[in-house]
Amino acid sequence: MAALYRCQPLKSSNKIQERRRTHRPGLFQTKQIHGRSLAGFDTIPGVSQTHHDVIIIGAGGAGMFCASRAAFRGRTALVIDHARKLGGKILISGGGRCNFTNLGATSNQYVSQNPHFCKSAMARFSPWDFIELINKHGIAYHEKKLGQQFCNESAQQIVDLLKSECDESGARIQLNTQIRSIQQLSTDRGQARFQVGTSEDTYTCESLVIATGGLSIPKIGATGFGYDVAKQFGLKLVPTRAALDGFTLSRRDAEAFGDLAGLSVDTVTTTNGISFRENVLFTHAGLSGPATLQASLHWNKGDKVVFNLLPELDAFEWFVSKKKAKSNSLVKNHLAEHFPARLAERFYEIYFPSAAQFAQTGISNVPDAALKEFSQHLHAWTLVPSGTVGYSKAEVTRGGVDTNELSSKTMECKKVPGLYFIGEVVDVTGWLGGYNFQWAWASAAAAAAAV
Repeated sequence: MAALYRCQPLKSSNKIQERRRTHRPGLFQTKQIHGRSLAGFDTIPGVSQTHHDVIIIGAGGAGMFCASRAAFRGRTALVIDHARKLGGKILISGGGRCNFTNLGATSNQYVSQNPHFCKSAMARFSPWDFIELINKHGIAYHEKKLGQQFCNESAQQIVDLLKSECDESGARIQLNTQIRSIQQLSTDRGQARFQVGTSEDTYTCESLVIATGGLSIPKIGATGFGYDVAKQFGLKLVPTRAALDGFTLSRRDAEAFGDLAGLSVDTVTTTNGISFRENVLFTHAGLSGPATLQASLHWNKGDKVVFNLLPELDAFEWFVSKKKAKSNSLVKNHLAEHFPARLAERFYEIYFPSAAQFAQTGISNVPDAALKEFSQHLHAWTLVPSGTVGYSKAEVTRGGVDTNELSSKTMECKKVPGLYFIGEVVDVTGWLGGYNFQWAWASAAAAAAAV
């Protein structure tokens, strides 16, 4: 048992330590299969290589995790993916260290047409459950901020963990394989209900799980395949769009701020009544950074985004205090105490009333009314973005398979027995910070318990 805890996180709360000491034995058990090697592709004596209890399409985090947990239950499981290597999106996540969960994950951090849908799955597989698996594999990790858990070394460790779980359980993974067709054969449990034609062979299965993700980051293989399957079986879709993405600006705003690319500022960023305290980064295209990415999930085209650029300060009172101190410094120079100098100068030029008139005037001689108006701009800088950067940069896809089509307990389609959708392809999208990985694990575990 002690081996589970040999790698301690860099930051460790008493709560984490207590959960480790009282973790539930047997949650992740190894099933030995005679003749099985770790390669993941060997034949198993006496087992059909074309029929499986479960076929999972998509070898990302949700797909591999679902396969291993189903196989640990004694189900024969095959994972099929068109990619040439495993876990492409995992490998680029979290700056290459994979923000694999968030300790604060609840339904409140997810956007869906049915905000209650994710509650059942997440209640049955918590962040602590995935941390137990992390400990089983001896992966050192740490909390960066706000409950976000990262690998100390590399995101490759999460891919290796998932592959190892598949190997231990007997789940097979088949890469570089194109799906040619999917046909429904039967609706009866215990029968081959689906036939999957591929570039390698034709397979049958009792349960078919779609774990193909969304449209985000097509350069690593993202496609709309899962949505096409949903349409084939008559399921409703919630319109999709890029989310956790940067904002593009109008031509006027881009001309005003485009040359500030690389500068960042601490903000409270608000759209549609939802606020985030994070940095905003100016880019050549517009705005990025954590606060912008978070806001994009709640933003719709035409909505305003409001930035409090001095969340720790009452700007007007601060300016007045400088004025009372008989300061001869310029307003923009005082602002540069809290902003990058170029940003302070640009905001002064654009938003300070009669900026040219007071350009060389010390703050002690600037009217209070002008300081107050300028302060209001600093605390409520308002933009209407022209859009987001798009799927090429977006971390996730908002929308997807309508949750009204699925069981919240099992992820099974209500009107297509044996067909399941998990992970990003479903209309459940989390905030930045490990929430979408937690949804992948939780939804995968829910399906795996039922297939």
